[in-house]
Amino acid sequence: MPNTNPSQIMPGEAQRHPAAAVAATMSASAAVIEPHDNGKLGMSHATSLLPIISTYLKPADIEKVQAAFEMARAAHEGQSRKSGEPYITHPLAVATILAQWHLDAQALIAAILHDVVEDTPTTKDDIAKRFGQAVADLVDGVSKLDKLQFATLEEAQSENFRKMLLAMARDVRVILIKLADRLHNMRTLGAVHQAKQERVARETLDIYSPIANRLGLNAVYYEFEDLGFKYLHPNRFQVLDKAVKAARGNRREVVGKISDAIKARLAEFKLKATVTGREKHLSSIYKKMQEKNISFSEVLDIYGFRILVEDMPSCYVALGALHTLYKPFPGKFKDYIAIPKNNGYQSLHTTLFGPFGTPVELQIRTPNMHKIAEAGVASHWLYKTLDAEVSNMQQKTHQWLQSLLEIQSGTGDALEFLEHIKVDLFPDAVYVFSPKGKIISLPRSATPVDFAYAIHSDVGNRTVGAKVNDEAVPLSQPLKNGDRVEIVTDKSGRPNPAWLNYAATGRARALIRHYLKTTQHAESVELGELLLIQAVRTLSFDPNEIGRTHWKRLLKGDSAKNKEEVLEEIGLGKRLAIVAARKLFDIAVLEQPEHRPKDAIIIRGTENMAVQFAQCCRPIPGDPIIAQMKGGQGLVVHTHDCPSIRSSGSFKFDPEKWVDVTWDPNIHKLFKVDIHMTVSDARGVLAKLAAEIASADSNITHIRMDAAQADETFSTLQFTIEVSHRQHLARVLRQMRQLPVVTRVSRVKSGVAKESKSEHKPNEK
Repeated sequence: MPNTNPSQIMPGEAQRHPAAAVAATMSASAAVIEPHDNGKLGMSHATSLLPIISTYLKPADIEKVQAAFEMARAAHEGQSRKSGEPYITHPLAVATILAQWHLDAQALIAAILHDVVEDTPTTKDDIAKRFGQAVADLVDGVSKLDKLQFATLEEAQSENFRKMLLAMARDVRVILIKLADRLHNMRTLGAVHQAKQERVARETLDIYSPIANRLGLNAVYYEFEDLGFKYLHPNRFQVLDKAVKAARGNRREVVGKISDAIKARLAEFKLKATVTGREKHLSSIYKKMQEKNISFSEVLDIYGFRILVEDMPSCYVALGALHTLYKPFPGKFKDYIAIPKNNGYQSLHTTLFGPFGTPVELQIRTPNMHKIAEAGVASHWLYKTLDAEVSNMQQKTHQWLQSLLEIQSGTGDALEFLEHIKVDLFPDAVYVFSPKGKIISLPRSATPVDFAYAIHSDVGNRTVGAKVNDEAVPLSQPLKNGDRVEIVTDKSGRPNPAWLNYAATGRARALIRHYLKTTQHAESVELGELLLIQAVRTLSFDPNEIGRTHWKRLLKGDSAKNKEEVLEEIGLGKRLAIVAARKLFDIAVLEQPEHRPKDAIIIRGTENMAVQFAQCCRPIPGDPIIAQMKGGQGLVVHTHDCPSIRSSGSFKFDPEKWVDVTWDPNIHKLFKVDIHMTVSDARGVLAKLAAEIASADSNITHIRMDAAQADETFSTLQFTIEVSHRQHLARVLRQMRQLPVVTRVSRVKSGVAKESKSEHKPNEK
């Protein structure tokens, strides 16, 4: 901590004015952090917390803050930081950062008390009784889950982040306190050992820095980035810092010349403007060197210029004026005024060819835009006159915070939750339009699936297709800036597990997983119940006799907690139905009760995730079928003559994993089947085949052509088509055989075409 500047109290005055004594101690312990001209927060000079809060808090609130300080000082009595300073200096520094943002008394009190629950006997109830439930909830939201045991450090950190982010979703002040806490810890990180420096720095760059950026706290974000760089790569930081300082003198003349030219050109256009040069942050320079694989001497644009004009129209006039001064770089213009960033940031960005070929980066904005750019969501408290401008940013922030609750509802695992959040914290956004012209901001590499879930969860769940700029596209196609996206929905549509391979937003991924888990659970329970009933009947018992006593017997000492979990495990193939049935009726494995023939389970084709149709044989209604229980997959249906099950010997050695199944006679669903064809190699043959398949009320989903053969007179094709049942397939094959170009056609099972005399037509040539 820097030297302090305590308030002066005359002898005996402390006895007459206890509050003055508290203020003096606070003044002696607190450090204020003020913004420099370049907007970066830093340790500038020491002063007191009290003068800052006196400018905007009521006297009654100041007394509460002083009472909180007294409570914290007593609680932390005798505790020291790693640097040797009294521990109370840390919560006071955190409160001072928040005071700069003009946060209310509740937030300041919570900041002063944020460590007492973790590090002292003081409880949340003690704080609630003294300062109210709102303050206690803020402290609880910031406090770590130290009393719980976790298997790994990563799991503990993830659970802490989840708790903090969900608390933030209810009250954004939680994260502001946490960011201020982390900011002071990063500034004093030099006092801890190197391993902890690296761990805390990495954690800051992974989580806290992007959160600060997402909330529009630019000054905090850039300081996190620089300090993280400093402690993760100390040698590189020192070398780069030294190089930048050396370059200041060399480039001062060029910067001055450009600044004068900008001011002169703006004056010609009668624009009142403030022009300031700004030096790029070390972390930004280092990232550019890494991304472009260049040395520091090749980084020409380490300086930029910020131009503040009176109003929004003047921003565009200034842009035009400066484009007449220096030529703009193609593709280096960004209009964040018309389309603000998610965090409310607004500005015009452009890069120009300066003198001597030096790139000149410009940011053009109004004073109000500048305040929001620096303070972000905190500008709500800091600049009361900006409420109209801040409202849009506040609304977007609120939407993002609410999305955290939605992601949480679809996520049971803390590590998974953190993964979804990280996706949203590194957006590198693209901006696309809905058919009605609404602008939707999505992460780069986002797809129509992400767009659909950004509109509404129901739209996402019912998505069956998409159009981009009025053309049908795959749901996996990445979206680009300016795309006009239209989602095609259907009542029968449902999320596909394959969407998780290309969904880019945390919201979309969480909602897809939530739907799949919920659907799989319900379907697995239903299937498990059918399998258990079948197993009970084979043991010559009546399923209706199963009561509470039977389930109590099964669950005693079992890993499952209730009946539903047992049924789900049976449906997923994680537990054998016959074993569960034996346990229900207390039958030892060695006992051989009278078996009855199994009742076949009816397959309707609508079971979705609980029942799968084997890809090796692709069974269709009309085929004799049998099903296998596979752990984690549920029931997998094969044809009786599927070569893969006969060759593996699994049926012979483990018959209890096989289930008798039969088709429902009233199935209204299309099933995929593979057919193999040898055709004459003639022009237009593919079109003829497709037309014939369509005329047979079938649909082609995939076509594959085999490698070129020695005889170029014929081609070998494999189609995946959709049919209703075996008779439908026979009709398709019959129509195909009537085509003169078709030499041979057959159904494919396990990669081998199953030929029969009825499916083979002699060459008529």
